[in-house]
Amino acid sequence: MLDKLRQFISDVVAPTAPDELTLDDGGYRLAATALLIHVISLDGDPSEVERRKLQDLLETRFELDAATASRLIASATLVEGEAVDLYNFTSVIMRSVNEQGRLRIIEMMWELVFADGQVTEFEENVVWRAADLLAVSSRDRINLKRQVAAQQSETDPAN
Repeated sequence: MLDKLRQFISDVVAPTAPDELTLDDGGYRLAATALLIHVISLDGDPSEVERRKLQDLLETRFELDAATASRLIASATLVEGEAVDLYNFTSVIMRSVNEQGRLRIIEMMWELVFADGQVTEFEENVVWRAADLLAVSSRDRINLKRQVAAQQSETDPAN
């Protein structure tokens, strides 16, 4: 079934960006995006604020144009919907991304958690589990959370 999904994704995606849209050693962007989608989907359908934040993060952090980021989101949504756990995604990231890159992914997860202004225990738990699977220390995970929370309160005067 996963092979059929991969084939579908490869048929839909432009041939110029295959490494972004397959879950192989080079598909860390798809894996990371699937983790991000998982975070914003925990409390039901993602809000418009969360969707915009995800699009913006992908465009800026992965240096993608809007169309490529949108395709990546669509592909990752399909893959995330089929996943039974986070390991499928984190194992790809572990094989492909250095420590600094893994820290950036956890930071992106926190940015999405804080995007709607409400942090739930489920969201915190998913970031904790993903960080653990990505070999990000508790200290680094907590420091990133505090950093993102501080940035959020600076940019959102309502907080």
